[in-house]
Amino acid sequence: MQAETKVADELIQSPVSIQSNKKKGLFLKKLKTQKALVAMSIPFVIWLFVFKYVPLWGWSIAFQDYKPALSMFDQTWSGLKHFKFLFEDANFYRVLRNTLGMSVINLVLGFVTAIGLALLLNEIRHSKFKKIVQTISYMPHFLSWVVAASIISYSLSTDTGIVNIVLMKLGIIHQPILWLGKETWFWGINGVSDVWKNVGWNTIIYLAAITMIDPEQYEAADIDGATRLQRIRHITLPSLKPTIIILLIMNLGYILESGFEAQYLLGNPMNLDYSENLDIYVLKYGISMGNFSLATAAGIFKTVVSFIFLFTANHIAKKFDQPRLF
Repeated sequence: MQAETKVADELIQSPVSIQSNKKKGLFLKKLKTQKALVAMSIPFVIWLFVFKYVPLWGWSIAFQDYKPALSMFDQTWSGLKHFKFLFEDANFYRVLRNTLGMSVINLVLGFVTAIGLALLLNEIRHSKFKKIVQTISYMPHFLSWVVAASIISYSLSTDTGIVNIVLMKLGIIHQPILWLGKETWFWGINGVSDVWKNVGWNTIIYLAAITMIDPEQYEAADIDGATRLQRIRHITLPSLKPTIIILLIMNLGYILESGFEAQYLLGNPMNLDYSENLDIYVLKYGISMGNFSLATAAGIFKTVVSFIFLFTANHIAKKFDQPRLF
């Protein structure tokens, strides 16, 4: 009788329920077989919860007139007051323009130069020379932006700057240019500086992806008489496409992270209208003035926009059947 009842219950169950139970069983089985990996991930999950999710409670500051001397429960709630101030402030839109402009320039230049350098390094056959070039290109990444900004400022100075000296020797300019005094040039200077500092480091992942390409494809191309450019175009670049798309999606999630140190250290009153970005805005009008609620509201805005860009880019990749994050 019990067996008949069990069979009847299974027949009553919907296909969706049966499929759900199967998936649950497979998940538990996989969890059991990979218990060592699960145990190893527990410290990371705890760290993630403590340092990434618990602090989200602090977002409530954006909806309060926060006073540091009072507890969180004694604060005066202000609703969307600080968000309204952000969206009504002309300075906010100026720094938002600067942030997006510098982020897009850094993104484009970063991708193009990193991929280009990786392709060139891959074509170098002399291993010792290749290692020297890689080492030289990696070195600026390990410099702090304080040191890097000093080098850039000195190189662009009107008195002893190497840039002005070389351009004058070549006859391109007839008198020194105050590069950091031209506000509309700051985005380009920042982009080139970012490339100089990080291009070598950014090539690592592309070089790793290139090493995963089957050498037989290159051998077959050589037999067919393909040139180096043809091998790059028809073998290397198509093989790098998944890596490029994934990195592009991830970088779009940081579209409002144009940096802080470079803009803060290279900025001056002459280029302030183009060098000040969201992070400096938060420091200048939020933290420095003790307006922590405004600073938190700006941080929430950055996070929401980053999520929108990330999920939109991932959805577009999924729609066109391209590699994606999830």
